[in-house]
Amino acid sequence: MNPLLFTPITLGEITLKNRIIMAPMCQYSSVQGMVSSWHYSHYVSRAIGGAAAVILEATAVEPRGRISPEDLGIWSDDHVHGLSALAQQIEEAGSLPGIQLAHAGRKAGTARPFEGYGPLSNETGGWPIIAPDDRPYSPNHRKPASMSDDDIQEVQTAFILAARRAVRAGYKLIEIHAAHGYLIHSFLSPLSNSRADGYGGDVDGRMRFLLELASELKTVVQDQAILSVRISATDWLENGWSLADSILLSRRLKETGVDFIHVSSGGILPGSSPKTTAPGYQVDMAAEIRRNSDIHCAAVGLITQADQAEHILQHGQADIISLGRALLREPYWPQHAAEQLGAENPCPVQYARAWK
Repeated sequence: MNPLLFTPITLGEITLKNRIIMAPMCQYSSVQGMVSSWHYSHYVSRAIGGAAAVILEATAVEPRGRISPEDLGIWSDDHVHGLSALAQQIEEAGSLPGIQLAHAGRKAGTARPFEGYGPLSNETGGWPIIAPDDRPYSPNHRKPASMSDDDIQEVQTAFILAARRAVRAGYKLIEIHAAHGYLIHSFLSPLSNSRADGYGGDVDGRMRFLLELASELKTVVQDQAILSVRISATDWLENGWSLADSILLSRRLKETGVDFIHVSSGGILPGSSPKTTAPGYQVDMAAEIRRNSDIHCAAVGLITQADQAEHILQHGQADIISLGRALLREPYWPQHAAEQLGAENPCPVQYARAWK
């Protein structure tokens, strides 16, 4: 019997060849949001390694939504050529090309992690930022402008145009980034959304921005791409966004046509993380969302071993295994996992001799 990790799964009209996907991880290696030579080397090597889908890093839908000045972008038609060439190479290497559409909100305009990760002033390359309300992410971060109705419409339109560009560029998996304290998560959490209008207040109001956006993006992608949403299942803080909220949200997202939920956690405030991070520390939350929302879920977070990944799938805790740092350390993780589990190797035919 073939292990579940290497059993195909169909989402909408598209089938993944196995259950391993590469999670989005920022590379901070762009100039003006353009694909660079680094991106070709980085992403295509993971496609060759056997992942069923390779999801590009958080890709900014507008310039003020970049985490850093070096973020990948999709806010202009000028970005489509490089993104298209990258999608084609990922697909030719045997993986489904995916992209995460993102807006950093009040966490925008910071230096790259390997350059200190601190907020940038206008003089050092930063820019004015926006958020649901005017509270900064931390005392050291710059104060955002509270979004007006026009800002909300402008950002939603930017996501819609970005999704159209992504489909045109050949991406078959499109993910909305609604986690880790960035703009959409900050609409969801009461710790970052004190609005008194229809986009704030109770949980229905705080979910409105994302639900409207997911519905619009489903109309854009239709059956041409898988639609997923990355969420923080909990803020890990009292009076914050909770697992119960995530279950309700996931039910609503399924109604809009979202194909799977990519379950992460934390990030809304400095220190909003679990006290300990044991292997698979977010898997139980994915299992609860899957069980109570009846939607496919991807588990992510300290999943490092093939038998661990197989156990998660066999016990119905998730439908998909999302790997981040494990694939940074070892691009050929899926090939080694197939060997360990006795599955047919997912590598391209050009590499088959290495496992014979």
